[in-house]
Amino acid sequence: MNPFPNFTPHPLFKDYVRSETRRQFLRRGANFLGTAALAALAPNMLFGGEKKNDSAPSMQDVMKAIGPHFPPKAKRVIYLHMVGGPSQVDLFDHKPVMNDWFDKELPDTIRMGQRLTGMTSGQKRFPVAPSKYKFEKRGKNGMWVSELLPWTAKMVDDLTFIRSMHTEAINHEPAITYMQTGNMVTGRPCLGSWVSYGLGSMNENLPTFVVLVAKPSNTEQIQAISARLWSSGYLSGEHAGVSFRSAGDPILFINNPDGVNEKVRRKTLDGLKALNEMNYREVGDPETHTRIQQYELAFRMQASVPELTAITNEPESTYTLYGEDAKKPGTFANSALMARRLVERGVRFVQIYHNNWDTHSNTSGRLPSQCKDVDQACYGLIQDLKARGMYDDTLVVWGGEFGRTIYTQGNLTKENYGRDHHPRCFTMWMAGGGAKPGAIHGETDDFSYNIVKDGVHIRDFHATVLNLLGFDHERFTHRYLGLDQKLTGVEKAMVVKELIS
Repeated sequence: MNPFPNFTPHPLFKDYVRSETRRQFLRRGANFLGTAALAALAPNMLFGGEKKNDSAPSMQDVMKAIGPHFPPKAKRVIYLHMVGGPSQVDLFDHKPVMNDWFDKELPDTIRMGQRLTGMTSGQKRFPVAPSKYKFEKRGKNGMWVSELLPWTAKMVDDLTFIRSMHTEAINHEPAITYMQTGNMVTGRPCLGSWVSYGLGSMNENLPTFVVLVAKPSNTEQIQAISARLWSSGYLSGEHAGVSFRSAGDPILFINNPDGVNEKVRRKTLDGLKALNEMNYREVGDPETHTRIQQYELAFRMQASVPELTAITNEPESTYTLYGEDAKKPGTFANSALMARRLVERGVRFVQIYHNNWDTHSNTSGRLPSQCKDVDQACYGLIQDLKARGMYDDTLVVWGGEFGRTIYTQGNLTKENYGRDHHPRCFTMWMAGGGAKPGAIHGETDDFSYNIVKDGVHIRDFHATVLNLLGFDHERFTHRYLGLDQKLTGVEKAMVVKELIS
């Protein structure tokens, strides 16, 4: 019902309509001409014999999900991004022969003129730094795992390891942007936005895509994390990630201000909706419907978010599983528990960022605390999903934006060293959601420097994740600037079938 039946637009509103951009005008004009042409050819087919007073599509049409191309194995995703680049050499890619290479120069035949970062390009030497940490074969698959990850070692037969990831990006900002959006240039939709666009929401009271930024216990080398990493890019705004805060209100301004009750807020939103609908009929900008949806979602979240974040209601067995840090807001363990609670309530995609993996120096002083932050929590998350019957259709992803070099950056001793960025090979793992349990894919050379078997590019990884979600990455597109845009871009990408159960 329109609360303003006799409303006449103010002349200033007409001025606003006239100031629309050329792109908005052409888009509206193109839609009008196309509709007119189709109506002339088949009026009954188009309108079903009914007269239409409003040529603008409904909100339901604007917000409708694309839908998968084939039955998905995974219905939801929890993506655990280790910001800075975890050292595959110290965690998963065991190279015992490097013990004989301590402080020896990295051979030119291995480096092969690889581009270096500004942090090490001025070094006169590139001495090999073997990992100081002990490795052990674990599980039926015999996966080598560092002593720094004892909880992860317990579940290697559940995980799908990719030891041959590679990328062209060598610095953090383009590398993390590439990993999240499929392109080193900012402004593209991230993976979570694509999933929201493709599969839509599974709930009415929470966002489809939620972002949690976990604070590490060690803050020696924090990388910048910006909202453009969870932007919807050229997709509609409702597909952007919603960032939950770890302190205070989870979402700013979600609660009513003093003196405003639920009835007043509801009446205010009804008025805003009516004004926005008039705006949409005049201008035709689909982002108007995004605003309407966001207002309505925020209203519903006033009831759903307090229940979601009331983790004190969890039994003590939950904290035994995830670790005591799960009780502390903002920790990775707390974020992992929140991720389970979110997907349990119908959130489609949860992205967790954990910082401080950029170990240019003081590896022995920082890497143990980084691993302690995430190790038990990851184990707890996997077991919790299993216990709740959600593991088989929830895809969990763990990894960074690149790896670390075998040569040291800065001073080298038996007990400590630093490692620079390394894009040529790094390790990630997946679990649940149709990923092949116990698989170990790809091999690197003795220096963990070059891939010697079954390389997996970021594009291939994205194509594989989309396949698990029911999408053919070649056909999963969005028309923008005259092109059918894809997460995997224009270069060749392949689904890695060996990673799928």
